[in-house]
Amino acid sequence: MTEVRFGALLEQSAERPQDVVDLAVLMEELGYDVATLSDHPYWPERLDTIALLSTMVARTRRITVMPNLLNLPLRPPAMVARTAATLDILSGGRFELGLGTGAQQMWESIVAEGGPARTAGQSIEALEEATQVIRALWTSEEDVEFQGRHYRLGGARPGPRPLHGIGIWFGAYQPRMLRVVGTIGDGWIPSSPFFPPEALPGANRLIDEAAQAAGRSPEGIRRGYNIGGEFAAGSGFLQGPPALWAEQLAELVLAGQIDTFFLYRAGSADFLRRFAAEVAPAVRELVAKG
Repeated sequence: MTEVRFGALLEQSAERPQDVVDLAVLMEELGYDVATLSDHPYWPERLDTIALLSTMVARTRRITVMPNLLNLPLRPPAMVARTAATLDILSGGRFELGLGTGAQQMWESIVAEGGPARTAGQSIEALEEATQVIRALWTSEEDVEFQGRHYRLGGARPGPRPLHGIGIWFGAYQPRMLRVVGTIGDGWIPSSPFFPPEALPGANRLIDEAAQAAGRSPEGIRRGYNIGGEFAAGSGFLQGPPALWAEQLAELVLAGQIDTFFLYRAGSADFLRRFAAEVAPAVRELVAKG
């Protein structure tokens, strides 16, 4: 039977700093699998993602935590490697790493924060290089030398080692980046407001083909989906009652398109409770029945 996981991309606000941590604790109590945060360092109304994840790790015992997705242009990969490993150790092996190239519409903000000015192609190259750097610092037995176009290491000492094999997830929408997911990624996370369900089969096909070309098993790549919607009286995608949500999400799982769902911009305890009570168990039941 397909393992289905449920999580949320939690809203974070500098005006209510404790809310997001309390929601992560609630998610654990309700049986969710993953609590995630976005990363937009150029928005002053947001608290720092790494600091919040650290607090979430300290306040929880079971749930996995991860950035969804970490803003790579503003975070040097060597430091990302050490931060991720530290969080994995502190959490007892409950940390996963989501990486993003930085949303194209936010590139001016990234540059304003002191980040690099890159083209779309350069951003993907940098992501590939960063992934090599991060994994080398997690696993190498010797000092790490790396000479890339965007990142360079001159004998960096490896470590600390993560407690478990941290999966690296990517956000991807365009063909080139989807192929990167298949070639070197451990997971994929698009968002339904920007990537509707009908786009999933073609994207998954590209990921699978790239994985096979790289000698990897496509089944080893997790397929996530940030899902946005509301409980209503409609019939559109995630625009209906909980029973309709369950049917639509189960269809994606049974079709082999998605295995992990993240509630997009979740900021309501009541919504998290209702989804956990009325949607998640119904999805699992439908998937079990096939």
